[in-house]
Amino acid sequence: MLNKIIKYFLENRLITILLLITLVVWGLSSAPFNWHGGLLPRNPVPVDAIPDIGENQQIVATEWMGR
Repeated sequence: MLNKIIKYFLENRLITILLLITLVVWGLSSAPFNWHGGLLPRNPVPVDAIPDIGENQQIVATEWMGR
């Protein structure tokens, strides 16, 4: 199945290039960066960074009598 897909895209270079350009443009339009390009309508993915300021914790799984 994968070999057929690869063979198809190798034989149809125009479709491959158009698909690649479409994916790149779509990726640039949804990137969370503000490039002020203005050529594409933008719908960026919201990014929220919340730092973990709590203490480091480790989970220890052990067995004890009665368990």
